[in-house]
Parts: sequence; structure tokens; C-alpha cells
Amino acid sequence: MLNALEVFTVVVVGVMVGVEFSVAFVINRILNALPEDSGQLGRSHGGRMLGAVMPVWYIGSLALVAVWAAAGWHRPGAALVVTAGALLILSVVMSLLLLVPINNRGKTWTPENRPADWKEQMNRWDRYHYVRVAVIIAAFALLATALT
Repeated sequence: MLNALEVFTVVVVGVMVGVEFSVAFVINRILNALPEDSGQLGRSHGGRMLGAVMPVWYIGSLALVAVWAAAGWHRPGAALVVTAGALLILSVVMSLLLLVPINNRGKTWTPENRPADWKEQMNRWDRYHYVRVAVIIAAFALLATALT
């Protein structure tokens, strides 16, 4: 049963990493290249859509890692799982303190009501997001290594 939990956790975290990687290096670049207000409208919609899904995914991933760490405490790789869990906690804290406030503002913007510095705020969100992606990639790598 523990093996199934381990594999399931790695898959869940891995897909989350893939989504966040895609946002950082594919979706946002596509949106930034769109003409006129399309990119900003796309970011607002993406902020609403992913803003509803990703908190559940992050907390769910963290819960799975915590269960894995507790159930496999005396198995090889436990330290890797605990470290991955610490990195996922860091990613949640980063999200709450740095990214969510910007996202909460951005998801309400339209071309008519957005602030003059909206691009700078989106660029700041992107920079924080790159760091968060690196953190969750590291967590994923540790979990994948703990499987062996």
C-alpha cells in the first residue's frame, strides 16, 4: 500500500510541477505576445481559473507527502521525503505571501480598470513564480529519488 501512495504522490506532484512549469515558460509567454489587451485578459482569466484549483493541488500534494513521510519514516529515503515536504511548505508560504496577493488583484483587472503599473506587477509575479517553480521542481526530484 505504501508503494502505491509513493507512486501516486510522485504523479500528483509531478503533474503540478508540469502545470506550473507550463505557466511559467509557455502560457505566460504566449499571453505576453498577444496583441492589444488579449494578454492581460488571458492572465486575468488564468488567475481566476488556476487560482481556484492550485491551492487544493498544493495543499493536497503537501498532505500526500506528509502521509508518505509518516508511513515510511523508517524506510530508506525518508529524509528525502521530509525535505521535499519542507520545500512544498516553502512553496505554499511563498504563494500566500508573494504570489496570491498579486494574483488576487490581477484576476479582477480589465482593460478599463487595470492600474498603470499592471505590467510591472505581472513581471514581479512572474519572477516569484520562477523561484516557486524551481522550489517545486526540487521537491519533485527529491520525491522521485526517494522512490528508488
